[in-house]
Amino acid sequence: MRAIVITEKGGPEVLVVQEVPDPVPGPEEVLVDIVTSAINRADLLQRRGMYPGPPGDYEIPGLEFAGRVAATGERVTEHAVGDAVMGIVAGGGYAERVTIHERQAMAVPSPLSLDAAGAFCEVYITAWDALVRQGGLTTGRWALVHAGASGVGTASIQIAKAMGARIAVTASAGKHHVCEALGADLVIDYASEDYVEAVRDATGGSGVDVVLDVIGGDYLPRNISCLRINGRIIQVGTMAGTPVPFNPAGLMMKRAALIGTTLRARPIEEKIAVTRQFAAEMLPHVASGALAPVIDSRFALADAPAAHERMEANLNAGKIVLDIA
Repeated sequence: MRAIVITEKGGPEVLVVQEVPDPVPGPEEVLVDIVTSAINRADLLQRRGMYPGPPGDYEIPGLEFAGRVAATGERVTEHAVGDAVMGIVAGGGYAERVTIHERQAMAVPSPLSLDAAGAFCEVYITAWDALVRQGGLTTGRWALVHAGASGVGTASIQIAKAMGARIAVTASAGKHHVCEALGADLVIDYASEDYVEAVRDATGGSGVDVVLDVIGGDYLPRNISCLRINGRIIQVGTMAGTPVPFNPAGLMMKRAALIGTTLRARPIEEKIAVTRQFAAEMLPHVASGALAPVIDSRFALADAPAAHERMEANLNAGKIVLDIA
């Protein structure tokens, strides 16, 4: 099969198309012919040697996929050859085929097409797990999400609105229209506005219940200032790089929590549990049209370096799709 292989650590040019052996499904796994995958920030970090992928003879990035089942292991009962499925993986999404445990593969719900489903799982499961499972977001509560026009940001807006919560997001001025069209209650220009003050005004001084942050750095003390009593900050990324000192007294006074999280490093049993709970609670909103991935652009598999360049330049609003089949 063809796959994008990271040949060494470095810039986008180290992403090279190679012929590699097809993966072989285990007894409880399915082999999937991938139709689409998508670019995620973690892929950029992995390429630069800052976020190791799973061990193997070839380092193939890619955390999500959508496609059709090509073969099944001997104990598989939930999927059959030809089924349209999607899911998250620890790596291997930038390839023509991938294997996944049958209980981690989700049936692609109507009206989501395979052309879009490859850009669905990573950001929607990340946003839902952070905001709802760990952050406690429910109907009527407030969330603050940074990088509101990113894949995770656009998914967060849709999830919050689908469950009747309110959401504030930060984004560059040129991307505000994307967030507003999705129904964000408050869109803040991080370059020209003080988001702490904007959140305080919008919530009547009480603050938000949960912050989903992909930035880190000097956002942390300001995120604490945005919290209401018993609020939670869920840290899912550190795009700002170097952390800054902060006074934990702010967390203490608000009886708040700071929680760090990733999906890739979790045991397979936990990934299966998260996936199945997400499917039960959130996939019905796909049928209603409340959840639909925002597609920024599409690239062929061989053009993965250009796709990485677009994301590194922060040009995308929504997901960058890799068309593989």
